[in-house]
Amino acid sequence: LSTTLATNALVEGHGAPVGLLLIGYPPDALDLEGLRQAMRGDPVAFIEGGHSVLGDEQSLLDLDAARRAIETFAPRVAAFAISGYFAVRNPAHELAVRQLVRELTDRPVTCGHELTSNLNAPRRALTAALNARLIPFLQQLVIAVRTMLEEKGIDAPLMVVKGDGSLVDAELALERPVETILSGPAASVVGARHLSGERDMLVVDMGGTTTDIAMLRGGRPVLNLDGAVVGGWRTMVEAVAIHTFGLGGDSEVMVSDAEPEGLTIGPRRVVPLSLLAYQYPETLEVLERQCRRRSSTPHDGQFVLRQRPLGAAQGTLSSLEQQVWEATADGPVALERLMWDTRSSYFIRQAVSRLVERGLMVPSAFTPTDAAHILGYQRDWSVEAAQRGAELWLRARRTTGGGADDVSDFCHRVLRQVTLQAGRAVVGVVVAEAHGVDVDTCPTLRQLFVDRALMQQNGHSSVLDVSLMLNQALVAIGAPVQTYYPPVAERLHTRLCIPPHAEIANAVGAVAGGVMQAVRLEIKPLDEGELLRVHLPTGNRDFTSLDEAADCAVEEASALAEARARAAGAEDVQVQVVRKDNRVVLKTQEVYLGSEVTATAVGRPRLAAR
Repeated sequence: LSTTLATNALVEGHGAPVGLLLIGYPPDALDLEGLRQAMRGDPVAFIEGGHSVLGDEQSLLDLDAARRAIETFAPRVAAFAISGYFAVRNPAHELAVRQLVRELTDRPVTCGHELTSNLNAPRRALTAALNARLIPFLQQLVIAVRTMLEEKGIDAPLMVVKGDGSLVDAELALERPVETILSGPAASVVGARHLSGERDMLVVDMGGTTTDIAMLRGGRPVLNLDGAVVGGWRTMVEAVAIHTFGLGGDSEVMVSDAEPEGLTIGPRRVVPLSLLAYQYPETLEVLERQCRRRSSTPHDGQFVLRQRPLGAAQGTLSSLEQQVWEATADGPVALERLMWDTRSSYFIRQAVSRLVERGLMVPSAFTPTDAAHILGYQRDWSVEAAQRGAELWLRARRTTGGGADDVSDFCHRVLRQVTLQAGRAVVGVVVAEAHGVDVDTCPTLRQLFVDRALMQQNGHSSVLDVSLMLNQALVAIGAPVQTYYPPVAERLHTRLCIPPHAEIANAVGAVAGGVMQAVRLEIKPLDEGELLRVHLPTGNRDFTSLDEAADCAVEEASALAEARARAAGAEDVQVQVVRKDNRVVLKTQEVYLGSEVTATAVGRPRLAAR
């Protein structure tokens, strides 16, 4: 199972409420790595404790403070995240607080040291918080899939694709859902390589919510060893170097005076009106009634509907949120119906926004998918609903609708804007990977060169003609790419490859993947090299010689990697170990700074339930 659930949740700012317990952190830690913004007002507790860079206890753990925080937070959160200062060098305090959470609550809990062995405490705390926030989401998905498997009489192991393209047993994925960010794109990259036969290429995977772009060199995906960036958050999850953009067939069409077409696409995903009316035919009647009115309202052509059950959010809704939730019990509701009382419309809109942010509800509005239905590129759902939505969009925004003359002109503008934003994304990724430059930080140059080339604005009146050429094949996969990417490739003067079965490249990649688990241990010198300390997940061990320390690290890393691979669902496991010593020469004398031992266990997934 490959899934975009975690990626979409971070891109759209969704997730369950979490309680973050920071052990030994300074108070200003919240202002680093975007941690405060990521918490979105969820409770945070600073607890005395933590360790030094060498793994020695720097302060006693205040278990009483931890207990008070856990008991206070539990009624308001769906999960807990724990991050201790230098816990990757000694996880004792994280483990103690985790045990306390399990004794006092039934909430899932995440420890930072379980997700990464790298330093950078604030980012580790961020990754732990995001992981905890995603657990309830993945739980519901796994339950739904298992229910379906039981109904169909399928007795097979359920595995999930990780962000590096490897597979992991669903039970382990439930503990570390953050490792499934970019799961969908990673599977798609593996599938694109398998289906296209290309070795050097740019892979573009366009779905309903996002566009994901990755590069392959020599047949291997380029990896992001600094940690995957999704939704503006830099995590500590090593994954395929995927660049994710909030641009998909189901992205909302919005007004924008800054764009040449007078509108912009995304980043918010909504349900296309054509799909909504296909699934709920009564909504077409609502759209037609709105079209018959002489005057428009700001909420014409917009609906809201439930996306998932309340689950752990039960009892956490405000009175207005509960009112909105109950109003949608029987299906989609027109936004205008919720806003009938203008005196409270602002507060109701805020309540709707909060429910959408938490992933409980999803809006419905006009999208590129609707424009494609009107222009005849797609005929899957209700063309009539798309047509009515476009008419309402134009009527409400006649002065700011991008200068569109009629519905057809408006829809062509929507598709041209998709081409422009998709082309910008491709060029931006190539420039960033090849030259380390962010094109978006130079808006004037982007407009003069990138936009000009993509919009084909050259002509006899231009002093300067601009043309761009991509020197690698553009492999496009995903259901909507046939509609949107031929003009992108044409304007980048490159070969477009839409391989056979491109629409299921994601599934092909999931099947083609294998299980891989890596364990990285560090050896650090103590007392000017008199002792060597091996930092283990269960604690630290000291040795008097490097050979003894290295033997211990190799043995422990190998055993742990193999155990994790088998727990992840692998059989026929093979383990490879790499040891890297870090030495420098100072004034002709060699100085030992430490070692890194990495064990990588690889195996094929079990093909039948055990």
